[in-house]
Amino acid sequence: MTRHYDLVTIGGGSGGVAVSNRAAQHGAKCALIERARLGGTCVNVGCVPKKIMWNAAELAHALHDATYYGFTLGSHEFRWDALKRNRDAYVLELNGRYAEALAGNKVDVIRGSARFIGPKTVVVEGERISGDKMVIATGGHPIVPDLPGAAHGITSDGFFDLERRPNKVAIVGAGYVAAEFAGVLKPLGAEVTVALRREQLLMGFDSLLRDTLMQQMRADGVEFQTSTHVVGLERDAKGMLTLLSATGMRLPGFDTVIWAIGRSPRTAGLDLPATGLMPDRHGYIRTDGYQETEVAGIYGIGDVCGRVALTPVAIAAGRRLADRLFGGMKDRRLIYENIPTVIFSHPPAGSVGLSEADAVRRMGVDAVKVYEASFTPMYHAFIMGKVKTAIKLVVAGGEEKVVGCHVIGPGADEMLQGFAVALHMGASKSDFDDTVAIHPTVAEELVTLKSSRPAHP
Repeated sequence: MTRHYDLVTIGGGSGGVAVSNRAAQHGAKCALIERARLGGTCVNVGCVPKKIMWNAAELAHALHDATYYGFTLGSHEFRWDALKRNRDAYVLELNGRYAEALAGNKVDVIRGSARFIGPKTVVVEGERISGDKMVIATGGHPIVPDLPGAAHGITSDGFFDLERRPNKVAIVGAGYVAAEFAGVLKPLGAEVTVALRREQLLMGFDSLLRDTLMQQMRADGVEFQTSTHVVGLERDAKGMLTLLSATGMRLPGFDTVIWAIGRSPRTAGLDLPATGLMPDRHGYIRTDGYQETEVAGIYGIGDVCGRVALTPVAIAAGRRLADRLFGGMKDRRLIYENIPTVIFSHPPAGSVGLSEADAVRRMGVDAVKVYEASFTPMYHAFIMGKVKTAIKLVVAGGEEKVVGCHVIGPGADEMLQGFAVALHMGASKSDFDDTVAIHPTVAEELVTLKSSRPAHP
């Protein structure tokens, strides 16, 4: 016997939950298949617990700064186990909220792993489930490199399982996970080394953010090993770990090594050939601008598509897809442009639109200008160990349309959302100039920039 639905979604992360709830609200009969905890990476081993850890690191910085503002602090102790206990309890609460919302919308949650046996039918724990529409939203998982001894390290998933704070940590990777974990662990008391295969962090971001963040992280005591191609990991009799590099260099003495080298799509167990789908060489599902695959009636949303791996992107794509399929909105879809993102480093860094380099590649060096500034915000004006803020607007054409906005410094994570609206609406530099500044703030600097320079090729 087969249970049949209007919509079957595989994956109970942010995108899968969003498309299911919205479709059900439009009157569709929906099933959501999930083998683990609801909420996916974001809720369980991503955005939510990461932001809680980031908050803890912010408090550590604030304790350092407090004496400069006249506070006399008594002794204080940080307890990793207490933070983990409270953080994990909050995550479990969110799991329950997701379940309640799905139940309230009458979405059937089916527990287990799905395997396709045809274009519109899967088997879950021996039961057949079919749907008129099928959505694949299985997300991704962190990569463990195929290197000798790699299993001695942990990934971002393992980081959130740590029962106590590591003392000396090596983080291998150059992306946002490496930057964020280093920024959490150092102020909470760990010694941190980041091993970079090239020279810089965050190669996909604007150079202003990369350069400023690495400078600040070094000032905060994070060590960088650049041009380090890690080829293996060894554990000695005392349990200490040594990184091995391609040049023969050995980096010893770590109690924890974190692999932060990227993520892979979670498609291996789906048996996609049974549907007629052929993922790309990395395992990602190919979709068009409407989230449609090459097989009619099968759709993909979120990280499994290999486009923009951000929780709000998966949610937005899922809701728009449900609006189009079941809400009568025939042209509803997500436009993958001017998507804002924030790296929760210390300090945070935010970006929306094109980097300077990307703008030059798309429009030509003669069409692009840059407005930028670097300064110490008032909060840090008289604090030992100042934190810089840096901002950049990338503009194009004679009308100086703003095509990129990049901010790093305290508050960047909160201020960027409003400027993302401005870019989405097509604001020009004159629109920024005509906006009255809020003083004294960091955000006012983005509407008071005066001098420009030509873009660098």
